[in-house]
Amino acid sequence: MAARGPLLYERIIDYLLDEVRRGALTPGDRVPSEMELAERFEVSRITSKKALEILRQAGVVHRVRGKGSFVATELPDLDSLALSPVRAAAEGERVPGTIAMIYPDASEAYGLELLCAVEERCAERGITLVIKRTRGSQEEEEKAIESMVDAGLAEGLIVFPVHGEYYNAGLLRTILDGYPLVLVDRYLAGIQVCAVHTDNVAAARALTERLFDQGHRHIAFVSPPPENTSSIEERLEGFRAAFTGRGLSLDFVHQLTDLSSTLPGAFTPDNVRADVERIRAFQAREPEVTAFVVCEYNLARVMGRAIAGTEPRPLIACFDSPLDPVAGPHFLHVRQGQREMGRQAVDLLLAQMRGEPVPPRSIIPFSIVDPEKT
Repeated sequence: MAARGPLLYERIIDYLLDEVRRGALTPGDRVPSEMELAERFEVSRITSKKALEILRQAGVVHRVRGKGSFVATELPDLDSLALSPVRAAAEGERVPGTIAMIYPDASEAYGLELLCAVEERCAERGITLVIKRTRGSQEEEEKAIESMVDAGLAEGLIVFPVHGEYYNAGLLRTILDGYPLVLVDRYLAGIQVCAVHTDNVAAARALTERLFDQGHRHIAFVSPPPENTSSIEERLEGFRAAFTGRGLSLDFVHQLTDLSSTLPGAFTPDNVRADVERIRAFQAREPEVTAFVVCEYNLARVMGRAIAGTEPRPLIACFDSPLDPVAGPHFLHVRQGQREMGRQAVDLLLAQMRGEPVPPRSIIPFSIVDPEKT
């Protein structure tokens, strides 16, 4: 069997020990920070942090919270220093670590199954899972990320980003620092980060084509404002692609994309009533529409309230209608592979924590569920 080359954190350990042995670093000197070491060796901060922790346990350095790491004033015998037991304890595949999942909210329609899958995969792998709910607030998301990373409470993060007009600065800093992180459900356009999600373009196109197959020609897309939310932007793109794929002019495309009642923190009776009125006004302007593709389940419920009593009643299709064991699903819908998404997110995060390369995007299969066929 070929000899194993040094792991990434072992290279940092050997470098720092050599600096101490040759006197470039003397007792009391400040050791390069996690960030400085990560940049110098082109590794993640979790890797450089692991190296410093091993040296701390061996008595070579001591760490001062808020100030950094320093060479110990009383050094052990560096020539006889045995780091192998400490190194073994630091290897992620032998001793499970702690990861955190940061998510806006979860419901039976979408999110709960994903969360359960992450928890189950962590249990299988012997990983401790910390859960932080942001309630759809970017400010809370940033606080959660900072608390996990800065305090060293988690060795990696799974993040379900909240809807927003701009990217969370704390999330971007964590990504740029090379911290082990996986996004679920969506990705950040233009940002190189591991993400696990549905092919929303293909899913929305398939759902719209199912409506075409049922004889509908005037179909409307319904959502909150899609800007800066990749999942909504792509669902709108897939909806439009279904029209062009059938040789239909985009002049046939109807859009209602200014609804806000189902955004995080906005799901209140007053906001629902306001959206109901917007939908009814849209119906009055576009009476030829016979079907709606709605970007998510709760908004489909709002749509159902708005069109109650309309004859003939337009058909509603959406993403992620919950499966009622008695009555079946409420709507024709796209069913995302939440369980596979959660399992892959954990596996990809653990691979990053081991220093292994991971793909930037992992696409999870979906299915179309018809309530009349279940």
